[in-house]
Amino acid sequence: MPDRDKLAHHDQPGPTVPGALIPQRLLIAARPFGRSLTAPAVAAAIARGVSAAGRPAPDLCPIDALARGVCGAGGSEPDLCPIDALAHDAAEMRALLDGMSFDRRMRVARAVVVACARLQEHALAGSVAFEIATRARQGGVPTYAITAHNRLDAFDARMLDLQLMLEARTAKGLADAGRKLAELA
Repeated sequence: MPDRDKLAHHDQPGPTVPGALIPQRLLIAARPFGRSLTAPAVAAAIARGVSAAGRPAPDLCPIDALARGVCGAGGSEPDLCPIDALAHDAAEMRALLDGMSFDRRMRVARAVVVACARLQEHALAGSVAFEIATRARQGGVPTYAITAHNRLDAFDARMLDLQLMLEARTAKGLADAGRKLAELA
């Protein structure tokens, strides 16, 4: 039988509580919220809030590869890079997440935070947010969402098994949402 401390720390990135088997870090899977709020900027803003709440620095997973060339491409809201505006193939999306070791990172996370500009029912199937939430649900990892525009009803949120959805549109709002999630998750 493996040593419990080794088991606790085997694949756990970052700080842990000695002997603890419960992961302490959040995994932040962030999409762009617009031209000035790129995926890395969104993840960093949420991470500032998490750290300000005294929690370990989260594992940042900015996901912007599928959005290249989409932002400002003539949509009705050119400053948003909505997850539903992406016409991508499911195999490409899975390959992207697999290439980022998403499943391994998710399994060692306390919870997953999905951050995307827009969540709406008619665009969920086949979206990155749906794929991440599905993987987290199947892995038994709680999932939270931060979005600029929430168009999901309670049933849709339950289908994704989202514990909580917060709205934020600015870097400060994202940091505030990160602080709130750190207190809850």
